[in-house]
Amino acid sequence: MGLMKFEDLFLILMTLQDTKPFSDENITVIDTDFSNIPVRLYLPKRKSERQRRAIIYIHGGAFTLGSFKMLPYDSVNRETANKLDAVVLAPDYRLAPQYLYPAALEDCISAIKFFLQDKVLAKYGVDSNRICISGDSSGGALAATVAQLLQDDPQYKDKIKAQTLIYPMLQTIDTLTPSYQTYKHGPFLSRRTAIKLACLYIADNNELPETILRNNHVPQESRHLFKFVNWSDFLPEKYKKNHVYKEPVLGNINASHPALMDNKVSPLLVNDSQLQRLPLTYILTCEHDILRDDGLIYVTRLRNAGVPVTHDHIEDGFHGAILFATAPLNLQLGLRVRKKYISWLEENL
Repeated sequence: MGLMKFEDLFLILMTLQDTKPFSDENITVIDTDFSNIPVRLYLPKRKSERQRRAIIYIHGGAFTLGSFKMLPYDSVNRETANKLDAVVLAPDYRLAPQYLYPAALEDCISAIKFFLQDKVLAKYGVDSNRICISGDSSGGALAATVAQLLQDDPQYKDKIKAQTLIYPMLQTIDTLTPSYQTYKHGPFLSRRTAIKLACLYIADNNELPETILRNNHVPQESRHLFKFVNWSDFLPEKYKKNHVYKEPVLGNINASHPALMDNKVSPLLVNDSQLQRLPLTYILTCEHDILRDDGLIYVTRLRNAGVPVTHDHIEDGFHGAILFATAPLNLQLGLRVRKKYISWLEENL
């Protein structure tokens, strides 16, 4: 309607949904900190004769918005803990633009490594062989990156059994994939808004979003990275439709914004040998979503690398659906996404 910016409206809606750490008859909910990073813990109350599985859930919000306090995230984490008799950890991380990359990633890594200490897992009765890292949207990017980094760390590589990524954002070097083009005006998340918000995480530069919107931000020396996100190679035929692949136009901004080409921002940019070490994976994509193809490409690349992958595609889904699963909307689509996510965890973790 032109009354305010999308991100300002979204921030208001998110803030209004903040929750307190309310415990009930089944779950004890605690707000604390791990390595000085705020976290919310969901701990089942009923006695268990064996150690519990654990799920780490990293919230979305384009690196600039959101919190584990939000009702939709509190609700899904509470339901996960209750239905699976699982310990759930939800970290909060510093947000852009006040804190640029790699602040969010560093906070997630710090909190998760603290949790993965043997003494901490023992304190909360967690089975070190049944731990999953999860996230949605930008939280899916952070979850994917954390999984990649931990699999390369001898101290932690055997403690992550699975990763679950819900409509994840996985790359920033080609923003003209078929889904970016088809759904550039949304619903919910437009191409312009997504790029603008993502840029706030990468750099304090008003010109950067316009450069990325033109898709000419990749420098000559990084041209080799296109092979990792070439949708003509990795996208299933049904999603290519009438689109013809064109390699993005080369730019020259890498020197001032190296994060754009960093695989810690774009998990799709790691090579196949790194993918081969990743754990059991679940990826959920939505049809009406600019980020659809990020998830589809990752599914193909992981399967090509020999990683067991379960992929759910929601044909009537749109980005951010899980945020609408609670009151006052109680959208059935959001509830379906939650159900698929929790059901997969129940069967595979």
